[in-house]
Amino acid sequence: MVELTAAERYALAQARKKTPLVNEFRERRTFDLDPFQIAAANVLEAGSSVLVAAPTGAGKTVVAEFAVFLAMSTETDKLFYTTPMKALSNQKYNEFVDEWGASNVGLLTGDTNINPTARIMVMTTEVLRNMLYADSDLLRNLKFVVMDEIHYLADRFRGAVWEEVIIHLPQHVRLVGLSATVSNAEEFGDWLQAVRGNTEIIVSEDRPVPLDQHVLVGNKFIDLFDSAGSGATTRVNPELLRLAYSHQRAPHIRSAGRNSHRGGRNKPNYAMNAPLQGRMDRAQIIELLAEKNLLPAISFIFSRAGCDQAVSQVLRSGIRLTTADERGEIREIVEQRCSPIPDEDLGVLGYWDWVDGLERGVAAHHAGLLPAFKEVVEELFQKKLVKVVFATETLALGINMPARTVVLEKLEKFNGEARLPLTPGEYTQLTGRAGRRGIDVEGHSLIQWSNNLDPQTVASLASRRTYPLNSSFRPTYNMAINLIEQFGRARTRDILESSFAQFQADRAVVDLARKVKQQEETLAGYAEPMTCYLGDFVEYAALRRKLTDIEKQSESGSRAAKEKRSAELNSLRKQLKSHACHHCPDREQHARWAERWWRLKRDTDKIVQQINTRTGAVARIFDRVCDVLVDIDYLMKDPLGTEFSLTPKGEYLGKIYGERDLLIAESIRLQLWNELDVPSLAAMACAIVFEPRREEGLINERYLPRGKFLDALHETQSLWADLDELENYHKLPGTSPLATGLCLAMYKWAKGDRLDNVLFDADMPAGDFVRWAKQTIDLLDQLAQVTDGELQKTARDSLDQVRRGIVAYSAVV
Repeated sequence: MVELTAAERYALAQARKKTPLVNEFRERRTFDLDPFQIAAANVLEAGSSVLVAAPTGAGKTVVAEFAVFLAMSTETDKLFYTTPMKALSNQKYNEFVDEWGASNVGLLTGDTNINPTARIMVMTTEVLRNMLYADSDLLRNLKFVVMDEIHYLADRFRGAVWEEVIIHLPQHVRLVGLSATVSNAEEFGDWLQAVRGNTEIIVSEDRPVPLDQHVLVGNKFIDLFDSAGSGATTRVNPELLRLAYSHQRAPHIRSAGRNSHRGGRNKPNYAMNAPLQGRMDRAQIIELLAEKNLLPAISFIFSRAGCDQAVSQVLRSGIRLTTADERGEIREIVEQRCSPIPDEDLGVLGYWDWVDGLERGVAAHHAGLLPAFKEVVEELFQKKLVKVVFATETLALGINMPARTVVLEKLEKFNGEARLPLTPGEYTQLTGRAGRRGIDVEGHSLIQWSNNLDPQTVASLASRRTYPLNSSFRPTYNMAINLIEQFGRARTRDILESSFAQFQADRAVVDLARKVKQQEETLAGYAEPMTCYLGDFVEYAALRRKLTDIEKQSESGSRAAKEKRSAELNSLRKQLKSHACHHCPDREQHARWAERWWRLKRDTDKIVQQINTRTGAVARIFDRVCDVLVDIDYLMKDPLGTEFSLTPKGEYLGKIYGERDLLIAESIRLQLWNELDVPSLAAMACAIVFEPRREEGLINERYLPRGKFLDALHETQSLWADLDELENYHKLPGTSPLATGLCLAMYKWAKGDRLDNVLFDADMPAGDFVRWAKQTIDLLDQLAQVTDGELQKTARDSLDQVRRGIVAYSAVV
């Protein structure tokens, strides 16, 4: 116990008087808060916003729970809890229901709408963004917004939504940002301070459960860092370095051993005896972890197929990690959670093999798994019934599944184009799952040795706990329409200039401008010794440089070109000789300084150009977006050309959200989809939202639904090409072409076809099909809200037809 001085006891007593609700919250908990949690709670009770950046598993959500406690300590205050994933929203919803009761908690995730007027609302970040643009009545009495995984604003596809929310939240709303440990938390906090007002930044680097990091060489655990450093050093364990060195020499030794008869004596083949050669298989690793009491474990494999294959491999070994009582509890939970799914669908989904794995304590977890199955795996792992999970990196994003040990078979992953090494941020997220607070004394990460493993690189990766948070914000058509409607063009440009993207660009500009200033001072210094009393030496030096550049050019070309070059050289030589500075006795000394001046001037001009492109970059993109909207009559300029107003077409676009917002709005306006029936509209919506993986590609047109669907598809593709050309003209990136790879499967599903037939046509795991079905539902729901007449009815019927079977079951919380 730490003894406090009289002054410290007095300061603590004064703090407790100022934050009575923090004290009450602490007294209600079974364990006390950590210093960073107390500091963040004090900030909230004092009336400010807070950004909390801390490692995975450090307990950031306790700060969010205190914000809920603050809201519920009043009669009317409301709190919104936003997450980047529906699965995480579902998890937080259930946790809040357990603590505050179902009547006080609601859930909004696009395809789920539960108790929307509740005082504690859990939702995906996109839902809140849409509510802000629509000025929803649900925003009344909103006092707190928690943004879980706020570092998600760096995501290049969805990150802009986080910035939109932060910018547009009413100023009286207190923001609670929960972030992974990022290297520029202070910069991000400075931006929050600029756009939100009083915001404190609380950064904690401490893991509540220490992490012991090991490399598995053969069947031996070797510490990554030198134990002499008490875990705080980044000095690599010398034993690992010796092993790596012996491996590097192994090919030469092995060669010498093979040819030893030439030398007249046998040399030992060290390479064949080296422990680097023996890799344990997955079942052996699990048995080793069990022996060392290091289960439960998560083994990260950066491939869905790899996760499934790992489970099959382990089960073939006959491994069983559960007791009879645990198997009975597993069966009971599985049957209860999966009871709504018909037996014929369960067979298609591989249910029986999956249950066999669960009962033996082993499971996979990845995006291709049916959401209902994933939720069962998460529940069983949290209850310590499943002991080993083979997972892709998506498991590291916020879902509450801590383990005693995290296993990494490789330190690289395929990003869709190439195999790249893990970043320090990715490594931190993955290993952050190791160590269960209140259960484990320490967590363990285990890297399996491979012949190309470099201990120094791994140590650098493991010791760098942070990564930079960079904005991915860019104006969209829907954003431009909504902002102009609310604020007008001038105010909108100011708002966009306040984005984190522009903030970071401006920060970079400050550094660049400082460099320009320094270089301009140096240029002035160079100008003095190159000054010539006979004339303008800068002009003379320019002639010399031009002459040198032309002399260096290739002498190839037509006769006319050679004659032109020769004439230009003669002209420059005459100008040079006739220049006053040519006769200066100090000419060559001046010239040396002039050469330095020109090199630095060229570099300075490039930096100035960078500054010009960065300053106001976001607003310039917004202007280009507006130009497109004016060209196609979604916006109308005033007589002076300085302000915009929405046309009736623009009002449609303001209610459509998504990557292809303008294409959807134009298709509605041109009535391209009015003749489609229910399954055809589902297939069309799927073509709009579907983003194929590389192997999924495009389906041959002869396998697409025939008749009116094909006609509407051709018209929509033609429209896309016209819009793409217009965007290119205005120097905007445009969108990718429509993806038809899932159209036939979605058409059949909406028509009522059996699951096995649909998944055969989809040629993808059930979980992926469900995910794209939900994206299709989201778009159909928007169509039902923004259209009228027959298309509106078709959209509603199509939505109902897609939301059936496993798609409907997966929407259950």
